[in-house]
Amino acid sequence: MLPLTGKTIIFDSFPDPSDTWEIIETIGKGTYGKVFKVLNKKNGSKAAVKILDPVHDIDEEIEAEYNILKALSDHPNVVKFYGMYYKKDVKNGDQLWLVLELCNGGSVTDLVKGFLKRGERMNELIIAYILREALMGLQHLHENKTIHRDIKGNNILLTTEGGVKLVDFGVSAQLTSTRLRRNTSVGTPFWMAPEVIACEQQLDSSYDARCDAWSLGITAIELGDGDPPLADLHPMRALFKIPRKSSNKLL
Repeated sequence: MLPLTGKTIIFDSFPDPSDTWEIIETIGKGTYGKVFKVLNKKNGSKAAVKILDPVHDIDEEIEAEYNILKALSDHPNVVKFYGMYYKKDVKNGDQLWLVLELCNGGSVTDLVKGFLKRGERMNELIIAYILREALMGLQHLHENKTIHRDIKGNNILLTTEGGVKLVDFGVSAQLTSTRLRRNTSVGTPFWMAPEVIACEQQLDSSYDARCDAWSLGITAIELGDGDPPLADLHPMRALFKIPRKSSNKLL
């Protein structure tokens, strides 16, 4: 059997997670698989793991997330990366484990929804703190020529100590010195910048890291109101309206 490879890395060269990590409970579902809380059997620490299962072909999104986490997670506003593991399982399919910092506070979307359920709105000072910390994380990414491309409340997590962490780099893009703009449309519709949407409609369109600033601005509205603008529309309808409504005023 040939080794399981991406474009630049051999994934089945990673260690088996069973020697180090034990699954405690399910936390939720991520973009490419379930997320679990795990216990480090050697030192008793806890972490989160995204299990990508079963693995047949290495998607470029998985490889992008691995490369970005490996290179850029040494920042207080980016989720810490503890390593990639590979678990062989002939019966159920092989698994890739991305072990990450445990953010027990949940997402900032969860936080604002909790306020709204109590008939309250999030305090503006809290919103300002979250946005400032997220901006620090984005500055770190942008200084290292990386665009997140999917900034939204669900991708900003909180720790129990009040830390604010950017997560989910599956659709992030690394810019090279010869390619400082992108021309592929990715992200979540309601938070997507007009110039990113335009790439679907105009082959000569492109965008740069400023699209993350737009998405963070939409996230600010989400934190204030509970939802992004146009959330009552079908996502495809929102994609049509955003470029047409955004030229001279807020949505």
